[in-house]
Amino acid sequence: MTISVVHADVAASPMRGLLPLWVGIGVYTLFLLAGNRLLIDPDTMWQVTLGQWILDHRAVPETDVYSFTMRGESWISTQWLAQAIYAEAYAISGWSGPVVVAALAIAATFGLLARFLSRRLSESATLVFITAALALTMPHLLARPHVLAMPVMVAWFAGLIAAADRHDAPSYWLVPLMALWANLHGGFVFGLVLIAPVALDALLGAQAAQRKQLALRWAAFALAALLASCATPYGWNSLLASQKILALGNALPLIMEWKPADFGGIGPFEICLLLGIGLALYRGVTLPLMRIVLLLGLLHMALAQGRAAEILALLGPLVLAAPLARQIGVAASSPSTAAVPARGALLGGVTVALVAATFAYASVHRFEPHMRGSPVAAVAKLKTLNLTRVFNDYDFGGYLIYAGVPTFIDGRTELYGEKFFVDHNAASGLMEPENLFRLLDEYKIEATLMRTQSAATKLLDHIDGWQKIYSDDIATIHLRKPDAVHTNDPAVAAKTK
Repeated sequence: MTISVVHADVAASPMRGLLPLWVGIGVYTLFLLAGNRLLIDPDTMWQVTLGQWILDHRAVPETDVYSFTMRGESWISTQWLAQAIYAEAYAISGWSGPVVVAALAIAATFGLLARFLSRRLSESATLVFITAALALTMPHLLARPHVLAMPVMVAWFAGLIAAADRHDAPSYWLVPLMALWANLHGGFVFGLVLIAPVALDALLGAQAAQRKQLALRWAAFALAALLASCATPYGWNSLLASQKILALGNALPLIMEWKPADFGGIGPFEICLLLGIGLALYRGVTLPLMRIVLLLGLLHMALAQGRAAEILALLGPLVLAAPLARQIGVAASSPSTAAVPARGALLGGVTVALVAATFAYASVHRFEPHMRGSPVAAVAKLKTLNLTRVFNDYDFGGYLIYAGVPTFIDGRTELYGEKFFVDHNAASGLMEPENLFRLLDEYKIEATLMRTQSAATKLLDHIDGWQKIYSDDIATIHLRKPDAVHTNDPAVAAKTK
């Protein structure tokens, strides 16, 4: 792999420097054409449902209204703005609305990343990083709130890193980004945490005489960002809500996206990691101390939690860009200001073409959530029974909220807490069979809705007092029925004399 740079003596052309635009267009087109892939996560359905509640009530939730186990308990949604945006898009144009909104956010994310990198590295090097980032983020690019926060995260961190590259403090124009991020997704806390190591990087690179004043400017910026993060309907409680997620302890490794990276088979993460190590060894790349700390920190997060691979993919290149540019060449020249009219006309034409193409494609293509893993038929049967206390599989929670059925548990893990989640997991997986019967009795469960192939479902097939009333390839319903008998006392062999 070769990373090259374009020297400043290359003549600028009117169309030079448009790589971010082409990247954005390409990424948007890709995800629009594969739009249903953005809807494969059932959580999208409950996010839209909650967003509609927010729009209907013109308020944000402060207590749980969707489960029967935690109903009335304190709960806030740090993703309320993203949920409202998805709900409004859905109300306007059905499922094509959330698809277009998510595709635009993903395109903006990669366009911003390409813009920052192409100012420091060659277009070929930029495309290498963009391709790797796309491969690593692909599994988690879904029509969910975190996707709407991704361009804000990239713009925020790019602004911090650009200030560190200049050995200066960040612009206060970044502060509104923090306020926006805090209303879109709880990951804004990570954005606050990033201020300290980037500030230290800026201080270590500055002249000794300037460090005190620079430290005060970074501290003032950090304070402004912290105050901006409280500019939500919940105030500083948004910070506390994020702490609840981090305090889930043993529950987090049980959730698929929070599990550690798996190297049991060759995947994009391992390929990118090995290629990056090989490139560093081949080219002798060196980094300043704090850039090493930042990169290793991002790598540790990606190894510890699968969902953090996207953070490494999007922020890692920003950490590397300036040091790489200094070691392997000079940055590409800036586009000529004379090109502004031509570039503006191009941008306008492309925008019109994309809008027209989006309407045309949405009119002939049906966007809809991926239902093959959702208990659609089982829930339809369940609703005819008019039950209110149903023990459900964790993965079915999102669809149950969408269908208007009170849940035992769902994806809002911070609401239920570590013990409740771990107990439910141990019960449904029969790691602790006594937990299953304890929960069924403690919560006066009237029926169960579990995956057909789950251990708990197989056990209830043979337990007196529970009657199977519906089953398909996805879900099975067992109804509590005292006179249901499935077993006979085993015969006792006669004793031989």
